[in-house]
Amino acid sequence: MFTKILIANRGEIACRVILTARKMGIKTVAVYSDADKDARHVELADEAVNIGPAPSRESYLLADKIIAACKQTGAQAVHPGYGFLSENASFAKRVEEEGIVFIGPKHHSIAAMGDKIESKKLAGAAGVNCIPGVNDALETPEKAVEIAQSIGYPVMIKASAGGGGKGLRVAFNDKEAFEGFTSCRNEARNSFGDDRVFIEKFVEEPRHIEIQLLGDSHGNVIYLNERECSIQRRHQKVIEEAPSPFISDETRKAMGEQAVQLAKAVNYQSAGTVEFVVGKDQSFYFLEMNTRLQVEHPVTECITGLDLVELMIRVAAGEKLPITQADVKREGWAIECRINAEDPFRGFLPSTGRLVRFQPPKATMFASDTEKWLGVRIDTGVQDGGEIPMYYDSMIAKLIVHGKDRNDAIAKMREALNNFVIRGVSSNIPFQAALLAHPKFVSGDFNTGFIAENYANGFRADDVPHDDPDFLVALAAYVNRRIRSRAAGISGQLPGHGVTVGEDFVIIGLGVEGENTPQKATVRDFKAVSGSSIVETNGKRYEICSGWHLGSVRLQGMANGHPFSAQVERGVGRNPLALRINHNGTRLDALVLSPRAAELHALMPFKAPPDMSRFVLSPMPGLLVEVAVQVGQKVQAGERIAVIEAMKMENVLFATADGVVGKVLAAKGESLSVDQPIVEFA
Repeated sequence: MFTKILIANRGEIACRVILTARKMGIKTVAVYSDADKDARHVELADEAVNIGPAPSRESYLLADKIIAACKQTGAQAVHPGYGFLSENASFAKRVEEEGIVFIGPKHHSIAAMGDKIESKKLAGAAGVNCIPGVNDALETPEKAVEIAQSIGYPVMIKASAGGGGKGLRVAFNDKEAFEGFTSCRNEARNSFGDDRVFIEKFVEEPRHIEIQLLGDSHGNVIYLNERECSIQRRHQKVIEEAPSPFISDETRKAMGEQAVQLAKAVNYQSAGTVEFVVGKDQSFYFLEMNTRLQVEHPVTECITGLDLVELMIRVAAGEKLPITQADVKREGWAIECRINAEDPFRGFLPSTGRLVRFQPPKATMFASDTEKWLGVRIDTGVQDGGEIPMYYDSMIAKLIVHGKDRNDAIAKMREALNNFVIRGVSSNIPFQAALLAHPKFVSGDFNTGFIAENYANGFRADDVPHDDPDFLVALAAYVNRRIRSRAAGISGQLPGHGVTVGEDFVIIGLGVEGENTPQKATVRDFKAVSGSSIVETNGKRYEICSGWHLGSVRLQGMANGHPFSAQVERGVGRNPLALRINHNGTRLDALVLSPRAAELHALMPFKAPPDMSRFVLSPMPGLLVEVAVQVGQKVQAGERIAVIEAMKMENVLFATADGVVGKVLAAKGESLSVDQPIVEFA
C-alpha cells in the first residue's frame, strides 16, 4: 500500500480523497493555484505545493507541474479526482512512465472509453445500441449545421473531452447549431485543452441513468447498482439519487451486465460509470463512459455501504476487489443536491465572492466513514470566510441524505436545506427546495426535460408555493416581537419614554413588484425566557417556541407541537428595516410594524429606481472576453454585444432592443462586478 499520494485536484473532491487517505494511514499532498492558497483542501493535506496562477490552464491542467510536485514530495501515486486531467489518457500514461501510480483506469482504457467519439465507435462495434449521430470531429460551424440538418433537429453538440455540462449545447435550429458549435469548442479548449466537437441526435423525454462500475487488475468487474441523474439544468446534474424510482429489477440487471461487458472489453481497472439514456419503455442506449470517479458517487456509497475512494486506492495498489457481484447491497434511498454558487432568481448566473457565512446542517454521516448511515452528509471544499473564485466551477458543496425509503430521503433533504446557511454569495438552495416539493418529483414522474418544461421562463420566488404561507407571516411577527422585547429591556431608558411593545402588528410583504396587501397578526402570551408565544393571523393560531437569539440566521423550534427549521435575517432587501424569512425554499421579505406605524408608512412616497434601460449591464462577476460592438454602431435586438466568462462557462449578452452604441464603458480583459455597465446606448 502507498504511504503518500498526491491529489491532482481542488475543492470538495480533493478534501474527499484526503479524508479516505487519512483513514487508511496514507499521507497526502495537495496542489493549489494562487487563487486557492487558503483553500480547505490545502489545510487538510499533510503537504501542499503551489502549481501556478489561478486559471486552470496555467495550473491544474499542467501535467508537468503535477508530476514535478509528485517528485518533489515523494508521492507514489496520483488521484486525479474528477474534471481537469482525470480523463486525460496522455496524462495517465505520463504518470505511469514516470514510475508513479495513477489511481484510476489504465491509460489505454481512458483512451478507448474516455474519448466520447472513440467510445461510441467501440460500443457500436461491440453491439451496444447507440444514438444516431456523426462520431467524427467537426471542423467548422457550417459543417455542424449541415450535419444537424441531415440528422434532424434537435441535435446535441458535444465536446469529445467534455464533461460536467461543459462543452455541450442542444440546438433546435441552424442558428443555435452554428453558435453552439463555436461556444462548445471554446469551452472545451479552456476547460479540457481539447477542442474536438461531435454531434448526435438529441433524444427527447429521456431518462439519464448511470451504472457505477468497479474493476480490478485481476479481471474482476462488478456493478454497484444505478443512479438516477435525470434532474438536470442545461445538461448539468442538479439532483441525483440512488436507486432510480423508474427502472425495474430486470432493467437494472440488464444495464449492469451490459456495462460490465463493456468494461471488460477495455480491461477496465478502477471506478467508472457507464451512462445510458433510457426511454419510457425502459429501452436503453449507451451514451458515454466516464473513466473516473463521479461527482454523485456518495449516493452509491450510501446504498451499498462502500467507500469508493478507498476501493480505487486499493485496486491501484494491485489488490483484488473484496466483494463479488452477489455481495453488492442496495439498502435505503439516497439523494444528493449540488449546492452551487449561482443566483436562481437571476437566470442561475454565477455568483462569486467571499462566504460571509457558511453553516451547513449538522452532519451525521461522513465521507470515508462506512459505519454511519441513514442521516445527513456534507462534502465540501470551502469554509466560513472562504472565497468562491471565478476561475473554477460553481459547486460550493454536495448535500447528501440517506433515508429508509424515497419519501424519508426527500423529507430529510428538505429539512437539511432549511438548515443550510450560505451568505455572501447566492446559492441555488431555493431552487433545490422547489424541485423537492414539486409533485412530479415526489411521484418520480420526470425526465431530463423536467426543469426546462416546468421552469421554462426561469425561476421566480413565486415558483415555490408554500403549503402554509400564513406560517411565514406568523414567524415574521414572532421574530419582530423577540427583537422588540430586547429593545424594551435595554437599560438607561428615560423614565416614561422607554420602548413599549404591544401585541398587534401589521406585516407588509415586500415583493418584486412592490408592497403586498398588509396582513394583521397578534402575538400573545409572550415569554422572553422560554421564547414561547401564541401568534394569531388570518384566522389561524400558531404556538411557537424557540431558543433563537438575535444575530443567529437559523431559527429552530416547535410550531403547534411540530419541529421546524427556518432562516431569518434583518436589514435585507430594498428596505433596511425589513425582515427576511426563508422556509422550505419560500422567501418572505416583510416590514413588521405597529398599527400606527403602518398607517404612517402608507403615506410615504414611492421612490422609483433609476432607469438603466440604456445600459447593457454585467449580470454576474466575470472576465470580459469580448466586446462585439463599437461606438456609433447600429445594433438590432438579439445582436451579440459582449461575452463574459465565469466559472468555466461562456455567457453571451445580446441587445434587448434596437439602438446605436453611444459609449463602450468596459474593455476586453477587464474583471467585471455585478451590474457593472459595459455598453451605453445613445
